[in-house]
Amino acid sequence: MAEKTEKKNRGLLVGLLILVLVIFCIVVMSANSRKPEPLTTIKYDAKVAGAAFVRTNQMLIKQMQENWLPNDIYWPTVFLDNMPSFQIGELEVVRYNIHVLRDNLSRMRTTDKIDRKVEDTFTALSNDPHKWWFPSAESKWQDAYDDLEVYYRNLAAGTSHFYPRGDNLIELVDDYASLMGGVNTRLINAPQRSGTVLPVDAGDKGNSGKNSQRVSVNIPWRHIDDNFYYAQGVAYGLYESFKAIRIDFKRVLEEKGAMVLVNKILENLERCYFEPWVVFNGSPQSVFANHSLNLSGVFNDARQKIDSLSMALRQG
Repeated sequence: MAEKTEKKNRGLLVGLLILVLVIFCIVVMSANSRKPEPLTTIKYDAKVAGAAFVRTNQMLIKQMQENWLPNDIYWPTVFLDNMPSFQIGELEVVRYNIHVLRDNLSRMRTTDKIDRKVEDTFTALSNDPHKWWFPSAESKWQDAYDDLEVYYRNLAAGTSHFYPRGDNLIELVDDYASLMGGVNTRLINAPQRSGTVLPVDAGDKGNSGKNSQRVSVNIPWRHIDDNFYYAQGVAYGLYESFKAIRIDFKRVLEEKGAMVLVNKILENLERCYFEPWVVFNGSPQSVFANHSLNLSGVFNDARQKIDSLSMALRQG
């Protein structure tokens, strides 16, 4: 009798430990699966040219550095894939921003010397995002943040520069359009076919030439959600970037009559920020949604408006 009681108690203890472990996993994975909220409090000096753009990128970098998941090797967060995909998309936008900052925004002419701290930032962000050690991705993101902080102080001191001109803004929005074209092509085609190589926005006549960008579409069904969250990460990074652009390039946008267009872009990018319980891949006849195509609708609308913004900036 005592032996049976002891076995029963051991069984209850094992069951309790398993229950605690399951609850622990659910709590930890849920906490790390929460997407970041829009940035609301960014402190910058309005008298410093480019202050909003630099501070916004710093905040995005800090946000990623504090809970970077793509290189996680620890249990149970190692099993997460949606939030890591979101962060990779966010990182992609920051890299585009710093690339244009290095090559255009911080220089009067392309023949001018590259700002050393912006170059250091670009180099740090070029690190492998999946690297866990020697060096870790988080340590490189911290380096990028610190280098941008020095650049910001140099801007305030007048020893570094930021040129919010129309031609520089064109370079930036053209890069955005290129990034979004590839992302949108994958959103449209991944649910329907795989193993193909398609031109970005294959239906557009403007992209049908020999030099049109081509994107490999080979996304297994189990990665449809990763593709979805990657696109959302890109949309989130662009949304925050355009909020800064609206501040730092206010004069250019008002002169070109493009401020309304920027506001429309922000509206579309904000609409990309929705959270389905499960990312479905339903057909048009199905009772289930096709979330990739739902996201593509508003995402591509934002991209088309960015193309219109580029045209507006080139006129006159």
